[in-house]
Amino acid sequence: MKGTDTETPRALDAVDARFRFFLLYGPDEAGSVALARRLERAMGADAERIDLESSDLKSDPSRLLDEAASISMFGGKRWIRIQPATDDVVTAVQGLLEASVAGNPVVAIAGALRPTSALVKLALDSKLALAHQSYEPKPAALLQIADALGREAGLRLSRDLCRALPAACSNDRAVMAQEVEKLALFLDAAPDRPAEAGVEDYATISAENIEGELSRVVDGVMSGHPDRAASELAKLAQSGLSGIPVLRALFKRTVLLAALRKEVDAGRSPADVVDSRGKAIFFKEKPAITDQTGRWTSDRLAILADRILKTERALKSSGSAGELLADAELITISRAATRRR
Repeated sequence: MKGTDTETPRALDAVDARFRFFLLYGPDEAGSVALARRLERAMGADAERIDLESSDLKSDPSRLLDEAASISMFGGKRWIRIQPATDDVVTAVQGLLEASVAGNPVVAIAGALRPTSALVKLALDSKLALAHQSYEPKPAALLQIADALGREAGLRLSRDLCRALPAACSNDRAVMAQEVEKLALFLDAAPDRPAEAGVEDYATISAENIEGELSRVVDGVMSGHPDRAASELAKLAQSGLSGIPVLRALFKRTVLLAALRKEVDAGRSPADVVDSRGKAIFFKEKPAITDQTGRWTSDRLAILADRILKTERALKSSGSAGELLADAELITISRAATRRR
């Protein structure tokens, strides 16, 4: 059946026994991930999570029902997450929905599936499944999302903070949730001991405060200094920041360099191109960006942008090496930049 913006969160929070299968899909993948985390919180920190991919269930459809019926080896709660989910899991999900006994809840996270998707049709037609499509939220909705995330964590976010938080997190609900969690920890807030939170509080822990640290990693990578990049990555890991945020900072720099490089290819020098951007480029970063504009060619930057996006997708998939995969990729890129010095 189809879930609404009200019904789906409520069902996930309660681990509603009416539903054996939750399909979370749509163009706003961050929204689907945020919904899946509601089930994760409801199951509890001690619950055992079984991660499966579509390829696992395509080759062995019966595995899903087996996992759903299995008891945790630790005797606690157990749930299954399929990510990414595609039509390859239809046979497995159909077996789960047709079984006489349910068992552990299953949540599948997918991207923008087509209306003709067999998996979508299966979930919508079954009373034992709940399908929810997440769309990119509008600005007004983002304010409400920020406020709701705060209330769930025991925070009363100011109006200004509700406006600032989405912008600081690139409208990514998953990142917003992480920032709210950090803010609640910083203010020692919880649902049973709520606290007020304003822009000033967030500025103390904001991702913007670590922009300089991210920039140092990016410079180490793009300027061909693998040792420096490795050192800065280690520092970020100690503060709990690694993986996707670093890749996104690197992608942002790659896009900037690609734009600058077009002007260089037209006959201008890297220094002239960077200087012409004025205050749009922080003055302390201009020497490094000038060097990188001359170091990276347009075709190499296009390849790099695609490689970064592929690495981020790999990190989001279950069974990956996580931050280790990102760090290894960053060092590889830095070494490639060294060879072009």
